Amino acid sequence: MQQDVPPEYDGGLHGPQKPARLSDIVRSMDTSQDTTIGALADSLGERAFGALMFIFAVPNAIPMPPGTSAILGLPLVILTWQVLAGRQSLWLPQVVRKRRISRDMLHTFVTKVTPIMARLERVLKPRLGFIVSSNIAERLIGLVAFPLALILFLPIPFGNIPPAAAIACLALGLAERDGLAVIVGYALSAASVAILAAVSSALYAAAVAFVTTLFGG
Repeated sequence: MQQDVPPEYDGGLHGPQKPARLSDIVRSMDTSQDTTIGALADSLGERAFGALMFIFAVPNAIPMPPGTSAILGLPLVILTWQVLAGRQSLWLPQVVRKRRISRDMLHTFVTKVTPIMARLERVLKPRLGFIVSSNIAERLIGLVAFPLALILFLPIPFGNIPPAAAIACLALGLAERDGLAVIVGYALSAASVAILAAVSSALYAAAVAFVTTLFGG
Protein backbone atom coordinates (compact mmCIF):
# COMPACT_ATOMS: atom_id res chain seq x y z
CA MET A 1 0.00 0.00 0.00
CA GLN A 2 1.35 3.41 -0.94
CA GLN A 3 1.79 5.70 2.02
CA ASP A 4 0.94 9.36 1.95
CA VAL A 5 4.04 11.51 2.04
CA PRO A 6 3.59 14.90 3.71
CA PRO A 7 4.56 17.81 1.50
CA GLU A 8 7.74 19.72 2.24
CA TYR A 9 7.37 22.95 4.11
CA ASP A 10 7.04 25.84 1.65
CA GLY A 11 7.54 28.70 4.07
CA GLY A 12 3.85 28.95 4.84
CA LEU A 13 3.04 30.69 1.59
CA HIS A 14 0.94 27.92 0.06
CA GLY A 15 -0.47 25.98 2.97
CA PRO A 16 -1.09 25.86 6.70
CA GLN A 17 1.61 23.33 7.51
CA LYS A 18 4.45 24.76 9.62
CA PRO A 19 7.85 23.37 10.56
CA ALA A 20 8.58 22.02 14.00
CA ARG A 21 11.67 24.18 14.47
CA LEU A 22 12.75 27.72 13.70
CA SER A 23 15.78 26.41 11.83
CA ASP A 24 13.33 24.85 9.35
CA ILE A 25 11.76 28.28 8.84
CA VAL A 26 15.13 29.87 8.19
CA ARG A 27 16.31 27.02 5.98
CA SER A 28 13.16 27.28 3.86
CA MET A 29 13.75 30.94 2.96
CA ASP A 30 14.18 31.61 -0.75
CA THR A 31 17.55 33.34 -1.02
CA SER A 32 17.53 33.51 -4.83
CA GLN A 33 15.65 36.81 -4.88
CA ASP A 34 14.86 39.86 -2.80
CA THR A 35 11.86 39.71 -0.49
CA THR A 36 9.91 42.08 1.73
CA ILE A 37 9.40 42.16 5.47
CA GLY A 38 5.66 41.71 4.87
CA ALA A 39 6.15 38.54 2.82
CA LEU A 40 8.49 37.17 5.46
CA ALA A 41 5.99 37.90 8.24
CA ASP A 42 3.13 36.29 6.31
CA SER A 43 5.15 33.11 5.83
CA LEU A 44 5.53 32.53 9.56
CA GLY A 45 1.87 32.24 10.55
CA GLU A 46 1.14 31.77 14.25
CA ARG A 47 4.81 31.71 15.17
CA ALA A 48 5.39 35.19 13.77
CA PHE A 49 6.13 37.00 17.03
CA GLY A 50 8.89 34.78 18.40
CA ALA A 51 10.28 33.83 15.00
CA LEU A 52 10.40 37.39 13.67
CA MET A 53 11.87 38.74 16.89
CA PHE A 54 14.69 36.23 16.49
CA ILE A 55 15.12 36.82 12.76
CA PHE A 56 15.25 40.60 13.20
CA ALA A 57 17.48 40.55 16.31
CA VAL A 58 20.15 37.96 15.64
CA PRO A 59 21.69 39.64 12.54
CA ASN A 60 22.70 42.51 14.82
CA ALA A 61 24.67 40.08 16.99
CA ILE A 62 26.71 38.59 14.15
CA PRO A 63 28.71 40.09 11.24
CA MET A 64 26.22 41.12 8.55
CA PRO A 65 26.20 43.52 5.55
CA PRO A 66 26.14 47.25 6.42
CA GLY A 67 22.70 48.74 6.95
CA THR A 68 21.22 45.65 8.59
CA SER A 69 20.23 47.42 11.81
CA ALA A 70 18.59 50.26 9.86
CA ILE A 71 16.35 47.78 8.00
CA LEU A 72 15.52 45.45 10.89
CA GLY A 73 15.54 47.86 13.85
CA LEU A 74 12.14 49.51 13.35
CA PRO A 75 10.21 46.25 12.75
CA LEU A 76 11.79 44.86 15.91
CA VAL A 77 10.60 47.87 17.92
CA ILE A 78 7.07 47.40 16.55
CA LEU A 79 7.12 43.65 17.26
CA THR A 80 8.31 43.94 20.85
CA TRP A 81 5.77 46.69 21.55
CA GLN A 82 2.96 44.40 20.39
CA VAL A 83 4.23 41.60 22.63
CA LEU A 84 4.25 44.09 25.51
CA ALA A 85 0.71 45.20 24.62
CA GLY A 86 -0.50 41.58 24.59
CA ARG A 87 -1.57 41.47 20.93
CA GLN A 88 -2.44 37.99 19.66
CA SER A 89 -2.10 38.79 15.96
CA LEU A 90 0.80 40.50 14.27
CA TRP A 91 0.38 43.93 12.67
CA LEU A 92 2.97 45.83 10.66
CA PRO A 93 2.42 49.20 8.95
CA GLN A 94 2.61 49.17 5.17
CA VAL A 95 5.76 51.28 5.16
CA VAL A 96 7.47 48.49 7.11
CA ARG A 97 5.85 45.62 5.22
CA LYS A 98 7.15 47.03 1.92
CA ARG A 99 10.75 47.30 3.10
CA ARG A 100 12.92 45.10 0.95
CA ILE A 101 15.47 42.61 2.22
CA SER A 102 18.15 41.89 -0.37
CA ARG A 103 18.94 38.35 -1.42
CA ASP A 104 22.56 38.90 -0.33
CA MET A 105 21.42 39.78 3.18
CA LEU A 106 19.07 36.77 3.21
CA HIS A 107 21.79 34.43 1.99
CA THR A 108 24.26 35.68 4.59
CA PHE A 109 21.65 35.33 7.31
CA VAL A 110 20.59 31.79 6.34
CA THR A 111 24.19 30.62 5.92
CA LYS A 112 25.39 31.95 9.27
CA VAL A 113 22.33 31.49 11.43
CA THR A 114 21.01 28.03 10.49
CA PRO A 115 23.96 26.09 11.98
CA ILE A 116 23.74 28.12 15.20
CA MET A 117 20.01 27.51 15.49
CA ALA A 118 20.39 23.79 14.83
CA ARG A 119 22.81 23.51 17.75
CA LEU A 120 20.58 25.55 20.05
CA GLU A 121 17.51 23.47 19.19
CA ARG A 122 19.18 20.38 20.58
CA VAL A 123 18.70 21.82 24.06
CA LEU A 124 15.58 23.96 23.54
CA LYS A 125 12.31 22.35 24.64
CA PRO A 126 9.02 23.32 26.28
CA ARG A 127 9.67 23.72 30.04
CA LEU A 128 9.02 26.08 32.93
CA GLY A 129 5.80 27.07 31.23
CA PHE A 130 4.80 29.61 33.87
CA ILE A 131 7.71 31.79 32.71
CA VAL A 132 6.61 31.93 29.08
CA SER A 133 3.13 30.54 28.44
CA SER A 134 0.76 32.96 30.17
CA ASN A 135 -0.36 36.35 28.90
CA ILE A 136 1.41 38.08 31.79
CA ALA A 137 4.61 36.14 31.10
CA GLU A 138 4.54 37.11 27.42
CA ARG A 139 3.94 40.77 28.30
CA LEU A 140 6.91 40.66 30.67
CA ILE A 141 9.07 39.42 27.80
CA GLY A 142 7.81 42.38 25.75
CA LEU A 143 8.51 44.77 28.65
CA VAL A 144 12.14 43.66 28.71
CA ALA A 145 12.63 43.34 24.94
CA PHE A 146 11.03 46.65 23.92
CA PRO A 147 13.65 49.00 25.45
CA LEU A 148 16.40 46.73 24.13
CA ALA A 149 14.88 47.04 20.64
CA LEU A 150 14.91 50.83 21.03
CA ILE A 151 18.62 50.64 21.88
CA LEU A 152 19.22 48.54 18.77
CA PHE A 153 17.40 51.11 16.64
CA LEU A 154 19.57 53.97 17.95
CA PRO A 155 23.02 54.61 16.42
CA ILE A 156 25.01 53.70 19.54
CA PRO A 157 28.60 52.65 18.73
CA PHE A 158 29.17 48.97 19.58
CA GLY A 159 25.78 48.98 21.29
CA ASN A 160 24.06 46.41 19.08
CA ILE A 161 25.53 43.06 20.06
CA PRO A 162 24.53 42.70 23.77
CA PRO A 163 20.85 43.73 23.38
CA ALA A 164 20.54 41.78 20.12
CA ALA A 165 21.78 38.61 21.82
CA ALA A 166 19.35 39.17 24.71
CA ILE A 167 16.36 39.69 22.41
CA ALA A 168 17.31 36.66 20.31
CA CYS A 169 17.38 34.49 23.43
CA LEU A 170 14.01 35.84 24.63
CA ALA A 171 12.59 35.23 21.15
CA LEU A 172 13.76 31.62 21.10
CA GLY A 173 12.19 31.07 24.50
CA LEU A 174 8.93 32.60 23.30
CA ALA A 175 8.85 30.62 20.06
CA GLU A 176 9.87 27.29 21.59
CA ARG A 177 8.00 27.83 24.91
CA ASP A 178 11.27 27.30 26.76
CA GLY A 179 11.22 29.13 30.09
CA LEU A 180 14.90 28.41 30.71
CA ALA A 181 15.84 30.25 27.51
CA VAL A 182 13.74 33.19 28.69
CA ILE A 183 15.61 33.22 32.03
CA VAL A 184 18.91 33.31 30.13
CA GLY A 185 17.47 36.14 28.03
CA TYR A 186 16.61 38.09 31.17
CA ALA A 187 20.16 37.61 32.47
CA LEU A 188 21.61 38.79 29.15
CA SER A 189 19.25 41.79 29.24
CA ALA A 190 20.57 42.83 32.64
CA ALA A 191 24.13 42.36 31.42
CA SER A 192 23.36 44.44 28.32
CA VAL A 193 22.07 47.33 30.40
CA ALA A 194 25.15 47.17 32.64
CA ILE A 195 27.53 47.08 29.66
CA LEU A 196 25.78 49.95 27.88
CA ALA A 197 25.76 52.02 31.08
CA ALA A 198 29.49 51.45 31.52
CA VAL A 199 30.24 52.32 27.89
CA SER A 200 28.05 55.43 28.05
CA SER A 201 29.77 56.58 31.25
CA ALA A 202 33.19 56.03 29.70
CA LEU A 203 32.24 57.96 26.55
CA TYR A 204 30.82 60.81 28.63
CA ALA A 205 33.94 60.97 30.78
CA ALA A 206 36.14 60.98 27.69
CA ALA A 207 34.09 63.79 26.12
CA VAL A 208 34.27 65.89 29.29
CA ALA A 209 38.02 65.33 29.53
CA PHE A 210 38.49 66.31 25.86
CA VAL A 211 36.48 69.51 26.22
CA THR A 212 38.26 70.41 29.46
CA THR A 213 41.66 69.88 27.85
CA LEU A 214 40.69 71.74 24.69
CA PHE A 215 39.43 74.85 26.47
CA GLY A 216 41.69 74.64 29.48
CA GLY A 217 38.78 74.54 31.94
